[in-house]
Amino acid sequence: MIPQRLTAAELLDSAGLLAELLADVVAGGASLGFLVPLAHGEAAAWWRGLAPAVTEGGLAVWAVLDGDRCLGTVSLAFTDKPNGRHRAEVAKLMVHPAARGRGLARTLLTHLEDAAFDAGVRLLVLDTETDSPAEILYRTAGWTRAGVIPDYATDPTGTPHPTTLFYRRLEARDPVRTPQYRSAARYS
Repeated sequence: MIPQRLTAAELLDSAGLLAELLADVVAGGASLGFLVPLAHGEAAAWWRGLAPAVTEGGLAVWAVLDGDRCLGTVSLAFTDKPNGRHRAEVAKLMVHPAARGRGLARTLLTHLEDAAFDAGVRLLVLDTETDSPAEILYRTAGWTRAGVIPDYATDPTGTPHPTTLFYRRLEARDPVRTPQYRSAARYS
C-alpha cells in the first residue's frame, strides 16, 4: 500500500481512525508523548489539532488507510526559521500492531524521505526511545545515531527512559528510490 499524504480536510475526516491507531500504539508501550490510558476522544482531538499546521504547510501527514482502520502513519514537521528550511523533523511513525512485520514502517519512512527530498529538505532529524524496536528500524534504514539523552521522556506509564537522537542526510538519491521509478508492488 502506498502512503497517502493527507490534506487538512482528510486529516479531520480520518481523525477517528488515526486516534484508534494512536491509542493502540500507546497501549502497546510506545509513548509518542502520551500516557495510558489514552482516551479515543483525547487522541482524536490531538489529531484534529494538527489540521491548521497541515493547512499552513508546516506539517505533512501520511497515512495508510485500509477501510475502517489506519494501518500506519508518519509526519514531517518543517521549520519556518530562515536558517533551517533545509531540515525537517520526522514525527509519530506508527504501525498498527496487526500490520507489523510486513515492512510498512520502512515503507512509510522511505516515502517520507523521498517526499522530503522533493520538497528541498536535505537533513532529517528524529528522536526515539533508546533500545526500542524503532531504534533498530532507523539504524538499519541508514540513519546516523547522534547521541542519547538520559531520562528524556517517559513511557506510557510515566517511567523515564533515555532517548536516542538520529539524523539522515538526503544529499544523494538512488534512482530506484525516486518516485517515478518505484513500482506499486514495493509498497504493498
